[in-house]
Amino acid sequence: MKKILLCLLCLPLGAFCQANLKLWYDKPAKVWTEALPVGNGRLGGMIFGDAGSELIRLNEATLWSGGPVSGNVNPDAAKFLNLSREALKKEDYAAAASLAKKIQGVYSEGYLPLADLQIRQDFGTAAPQNYYRDLDISKSLATTRFTVNGTTFTREVIASFPDQVMVVRLTASKPGQLNLKISGTSQLKFSKLVKNGNELVLKGKAPARVDPNYVRYNAQPITWTDTAGCRGMRFSLHLKAVNKGGAVSADTTGITAQGATEILLFLSAATSFNGFDKCPDSQGRNEEQLATSYLTSAAGKSWTSLLNAHTKDYQHYFNRVSLNLSTDANQSRLPTNERLLAFSKGAVDPSFETLFYQYGRYLLISASRPGGPPANLQGIWNESMRPPWSSNYTININTQMNYWPAEISNLAEMQQPLFAFLKDLSVTGKVTAREFYHMNGWVAHHNSDIWALSNPVGDIGRGDPKWANWDMGAPWLTRHLYEHYEFTGDKKFLAATAYPLMKGAAEFFVDFLTEDENGFLVTAPSVSPENDFIDGNGLKGSVSVATTMDMSIIRDLFTNVIEASEALGMDEAFRKLIIAKKAKLYPLHIGKKGNLQEWYKDWEDVDPFHRHVSQLYGLHPGREISPVRTPAYGDAARKTLELRGDAGTGWSLAWKINFWARLLDGYHAYKLVRDLMRDLSVSKGGGLYPNLFDAHPPFQIDGNFGATSGFTEMLLQSHLGEIHLLPAIPANWINGSVQGLKARGNFTVAMTWNNNKLVTAKVLSGNGGICRIRSALPVNIKGVAAVSKPEGAWFVTEFQSLKGKTYELSAR
Repeated sequence: MKKILLCLLCLPLGAFCQANLKLWYDKPAKVWTEALPVGNGRLGGMIFGDAGSELIRLNEATLWSGGPVSGNVNPDAAKFLNLSREALKKEDYAAAASLAKKIQGVYSEGYLPLADLQIRQDFGTAAPQNYYRDLDISKSLATTRFTVNGTTFTREVIASFPDQVMVVRLTASKPGQLNLKISGTSQLKFSKLVKNGNELVLKGKAPARVDPNYVRYNAQPITWTDTAGCRGMRFSLHLKAVNKGGAVSADTTGITAQGATEILLFLSAATSFNGFDKCPDSQGRNEEQLATSYLTSAAGKSWTSLLNAHTKDYQHYFNRVSLNLSTDANQSRLPTNERLLAFSKGAVDPSFETLFYQYGRYLLISASRPGGPPANLQGIWNESMRPPWSSNYTININTQMNYWPAEISNLAEMQQPLFAFLKDLSVTGKVTAREFYHMNGWVAHHNSDIWALSNPVGDIGRGDPKWANWDMGAPWLTRHLYEHYEFTGDKKFLAATAYPLMKGAAEFFVDFLTEDENGFLVTAPSVSPENDFIDGNGLKGSVSVATTMDMSIIRDLFTNVIEASEALGMDEAFRKLIIAKKAKLYPLHIGKKGNLQEWYKDWEDVDPFHRHVSQLYGLHPGREISPVRTPAYGDAARKTLELRGDAGTGWSLAWKINFWARLLDGYHAYKLVRDLMRDLSVSKGGGLYPNLFDAHPPFQIDGNFGATSGFTEMLLQSHLGEIHLLPAIPANWINGSVQGLKARGNFTVAMTWNNNKLVTAKVLSGNGGICRIRSALPVNIKGVAAVSKPEGAWFVTEFQSLKGKTYELSAR
């Protein structure tokens, strides 16, 4: 315990102090989900680590099929809205769903693989010995090492944000032992050329259209011919080898190195993508010029210079948060795949939980950087021409979940790509609101892509409305904007970026909402994402009126718009309109089983254990339901989760961690942690692959991000306007420390605990103002005459904080 206290108290907030954070293995990857990911937000690589035939699968975040969204794809869509509503009034839910299909547009485009880098190394008849590979997430550095005939060969890989290149450093412990053939290929159409004698260039073009992987009715799911007039972006990939010793030459078969002692292999890539509304051909960027400029700038630098710049940049973000849950030396000696299997079978391994938590932060830094697109369904890593669900932006939870840990785990900057994307989405969303509904404001549906698609997907009538027609993307996504304001207090951001987008989303629902027979404002048609009900006549359905998720999201949006308007002291007339509309929204209902009702009526579910628990949006990520503020709804939320069960896909398990944390139930939250952190050979549902990627299955990165969010919610919550210290600390996390977590109000928090009880804390006030602390034990605040008062099972301490001052707390 003394060691933990010293670690926290002797260092400033944001300093770094934690155990070794490495994923490591004693054999190469055989499949993609065993490979190790590196990325700089734009360039991504999956490293397989084979000694004789290395494979790195490459991605570039802007490389998508298709082109700008076409307008007027379904001119008749709007006339079917009222027809669907008429069917709903008659409780003819099948007819309502059939009519909703006629409001659909086109499917999203797909995220594409860039290329495969292959490094073949000739050892003759000798076999590699002492094999080892790892990913050090504290440095964002991947290493492969092995010995052949007494020579140790090492490969180190970084994806540098400062230099915008990926660099592979190959070294031999003895001079002149590197004999390599480096080549590249792509699943896309491409050609090769050679530059400067040691540089290989792949130039190609993306398809004009790629069908989602679940669309199986087209004879040609991948279309290369541009029939729309502006589809199919260009790409360029440069591979350059700089050697020490020996000789390097290149031809169209690849780069050959002979007798070298060290080689720096530079990978530079770019696409012609120039924005969601620009033709990637005639209006595209010069991808060749971009790739060449990145390469030229980086190739003259030493490995030490490149590595130092990369490490400094990466650790500027990563080192803000440290988490210590104690260590287990015996378990950490196991290769990560074996460690995962042991953990799945019940091993106690707190440091493995720490590794998994920080892995989520590593992946977010690697997949989402300012200036680039937001992280998609697989972050930036994809090996398939038709990846699961197009590896797109699935905005009925998955894209949002990607960014749940951003603010709370001190990575706010990683949300900037999402914010930029929302501006684009609002532009296409205005067109969709007008063309599909004849309404104001902007709207976004189930799926989107780099072109900011916003229409209801479904290929104009082929999609199931229970997902294709879900229209809550705009209000859910804009809550990230308001959350950023709550965490930072940045009124310039609120006025210039957040409020206009929030208002536009609200304007659509002012028009879309309609009155039911009791005078409540409801949504119609309405779905609860991807779920089905059994109506009063025993019939299966999915389209109805006023699902709980719809109404919770709109109530959340309206609350945020009202608060933002008040904070800015502007737009009073619109604020009054929203206050009036909010008062008439269809309220939450508790069903006959004591659960929170999911549908307009208290119907049964077709699948009682469905992976989506959409009716609990108000518990998380919303703030409408709380065991502290609304205990009756808190109890209903708990009953809902008990009835739904603990099984689920990977991302669903991650969401449930957050739910149980918000219910202040550390025991159950931790049970879901262990359920999620299971090897797929043990798991009956979602879990983890050997490289700790989250398994739906297949791979979806949102489960990684949702888990990191859930861990944080167990340690710190602030959504109720107070800093709740250790709100859901599980019994298994007996002793520990954390530092660098963020709370709303721009507070930065560090804590130590012992025997599951708070010992000390530090709170840095970034903005000043009232600071309200909730804790299981009363606290003293050094230098402040504050009093802890009991409130239910907790103690609450409130004081006036000063901007820039750190307050030291100790439990009594």
